[in-house]
Amino acid sequence: MNSQVAFYQQKLEYETDSWDLSESLRQGENVVVIDARAPEAFALEHIPGAVNIPHRTMTPETTAHLDRSALYVTYCDGIGCNASTKGALNMARLGFRVKELMGGLDWWKRDGYATEGAKASPGQVIVCGC
Repeated sequence: MNSQVAFYQQKLEYETDSWDLSESLRQGENVVVIDARAPEAFALEHIPGAVNIPHRTMTPETTAHLDRSALYVTYCDGIGCNASTKGALNMARLGFRVKELMGGLDWWKRDGYATEGAKASPGQVIVCGC
């Protein structure tokens, strides 16, 4: 395999986009979405069905109840925030299979997906097919 192919293949093993995540959730795949931000940010707005585990609190004790066979997708606010990266790193260190959501909550909303929380948005019809 040439180095370019290996690079892009590896990149897809560690990142996902809004379309692929929404399709995985829609199809009932064993995916758990983790909002790695503070509880206050999660309460305002988050991806439907996400669980809030702030990256600073990820320990063997706080993750002991999680399904080890699931794929975990971490996210944060978006481009200007690296809580999703820190969360993905922490989860990987704890032995979980993990990907990071590209663009975080910001791109999730820009792509038209609904959110939950105090500032929830209903979303719109999505025509992407990325």
